[in-house]
Amino acid sequence: MKNPAALLPLALVAAALVGATVVARRRGYRLGTDTVVRCRDGHLSTTIWIPGASFKAVRLGPYRWQYCPVGRHWAWVVPVRDSDLTPEDRQRAEAHHDVRVP
Repeated sequence: MKNPAALLPLALVAAALVGATVVARRRGYRLGTDTVVRCRDGHLSTTIWIPGASFKAVRLGPYRWQYCPVGRHWAWVVPVRDSDLTPEDRQRAEAHHDVRVP
């Protein structure tokens, strides 16, 4: 490799994403393929939530602008901590998953 310093920005971004994931998991958020999210109207659903990657949503910090499959509207959504969910909440959220990425 001619210029290893050129990889520094990429390494910093990767480290920030890993750090954000570790912090979120320690705070009780389950990120990944079936993350429970709540829209601004209070609807619960599941979505794919991978820090630093959005194929079907617009990200703004911990918020995402995406389609809510429960209310059938576009809204800001945020992940919900596992400890904040009752078994009924989780079941209700798992009944509504947004569109999978093909």
